[in-house]
Amino acid sequence: MSAAFVRIHEVGPRDGLQNEKAVLSVGRKVALIESLAAAGLRDIEVGSFVSPVRVPQMADTDRVLAALPVLQDVTYAVLVPNIRGWQDFAAARRDGAAYEVAVFISASEGFSRSNLNCSVAQSIENLVPVAQAALKAGVRLRGYVSCVVDCPFDGPTPPAQVARTVGRLRDVAPMQVSLGDTLGRATPARTLAMLDAVLHDVPAEDIAGHFHDTGGRALANVAAALELGLRDFDSAIGGLGGCPYAPGAPGNVATEHLVALLHRLGYVTGVDPDRLGRAAKLAKELR
Repeated sequence: MSAAFVRIHEVGPRDGLQNEKAVLSVGRKVALIESLAAAGLRDIEVGSFVSPVRVPQMADTDRVLAALPVLQDVTYAVLVPNIRGWQDFAAARRDGAAYEVAVFISASEGFSRSNLNCSVAQSIENLVPVAQAALKAGVRLRGYVSCVVDCPFDGPTPPAQVARTVGRLRDVAPMQVSLGDTLGRATPARTLAMLDAVLHDVPAEDIAGHFHDTGGRALANVAAALELGLRDFDSAIGGLGGCPYAPGAPGNVATEHLVALLHRLGYVTGVDPDRLGRAAKLAKELR
């Protein structure tokens, strides 16, 4: 019996770098992304088309897309919050390259109003034009749902609330949904409770885990999610990024640590640990 494959979605060049203080040059971003692709990562989040005022680290995403090589087996993902972002992406995308557009919402009302300045229901309504444009253009969609365990404003997020939110997002369009432990407070028991609720209505292959390591339990939560059939996880090379609600604390689980765990458990990732180590060294030098 062949070993199970686990797909890793590398988010360091976007979710990681946008939480770092330094604003990197296009050349350094491209070098990092190329090193990740050389290590065998096939889904790489490379930037976002958001307001450069709010996220100056991502202001040059169009130039990054222009500079990246067209690789037939690599999908470049970008975060697109609204139809203006879609228009900017559509103008920057290159023929022959594979892309994925990510949209994001929160499972909690408090975080939605603080981060997106609107209710959860309105945030879903706002992304409908993006989803429709992506479907029409044949671009794959992916959804992010944040605060699936805890919210900094509302406290613990009920699992049933997460399940309802995921369902409402997938009602907009078919898409995989990445569930984010935004504050990094999840435990394996709470992760299992949340996933039990979500997986009651959504197959495991349409769900990804996005764990932050603020509390040092990200890998334990990955192991718990594997037990319930998840085979897709997000991570950031070198642990790039951080938690805005816990200054100085680690944020995204490091890709090299995730790969090491998966290989130790007998899963296949398609990632070369030695080349990944070199990419991790490069990422840490960018800080």
